[in-house]
Amino acid sequence: MGKLNFKIDKSKCIKCGLCIRDCSRSVLKNDNDGYPHTENEACFGCQHCMAICPTGAISVFGKNPENSFCSPNLPTPEEIESLIKMRRSCRNYKEENIDREKMEKLKDILNWIPTGVNFRGLHFTFVENKKTMDNLRSELLNYLKDYAKNHKGDKLSYIYEESIKSGKSVVLRNAPHMVVVSVDEHSPCKEIDPIIALSYFEIYAQSLGLGTLWCGLGYWTLPYCNNIVKKFNLPENYEIAYVMLFGNPDVKYTRSIQPQKYNITSI
Repeated sequence: MGKLNFKIDKSKCIKCGLCIRDCSRSVLKNDNDGYPHTENEACFGCQHCMAICPTGAISVFGKNPENSFCSPNLPTPEEIESLIKMRRSCRNYKEENIDREKMEKLKDILNWIPTGVNFRGLHFTFVENKKTMDNLRSELLNYLKDYAKNHKGDKLSYIYEESIKSGKSVVLRNAPHMVVVSVDEHSPCKEIDPIIALSYFEIYAQSLGLGTLWCGLGYWTLPYCNNIVKKFNLPENYEIAYVMLFGNPDVKYTRSIQPQKYNITSI
């Protein structure tokens, strides 16, 4: 995140104390004149102080509050409910790239996902071109073919056999795009941060009219294919955490499913 660099514009600060009360690490205190102040490097960079300030008086980590996104209009509960209930796993995609504007929006939205202790230990690899995806599909299938010759009966050979039976890649389907999230092995919440990220990504993709698939088969197989993993240019000490396919869907669902309800206990 960089140096803390906490600054107060005293001409704007109304000494309301909201930033001090909401400070995640309790490192903000009042100075002798009643203004919020800190030099405590225990701050983990959540920027809540800048976000909550009603007058835009706080700058932190060199961020200008005027550059922050600000919208009084949140989606309605009904709109969010619709996104969640109408979401389906998409296994059939149009043979085309999504448009560039949507791709850039999908990449940008990942900067806002929450992580444990605000640790920015995720890395995202996007496959932005259908031709590249086709090449990866072919390379992965060839790898699985060679693997299956010497490992009869295990999980990867079974996946290959299922691909041959169906006549198509059951691993990466016909998706034109893929995002692979990798995680720093030192991340304090490395098991859950990648899943949170893709959950946010998926809901936003749905709002853009795109289809997505949580690709467990890709997650199981891709790490074994070193030639493909090298193309992902992962930072040192990072490992693949999950895979999501996406693209313009070649199917349209007209209604939600009717799921079996979970048991919920209230105490």
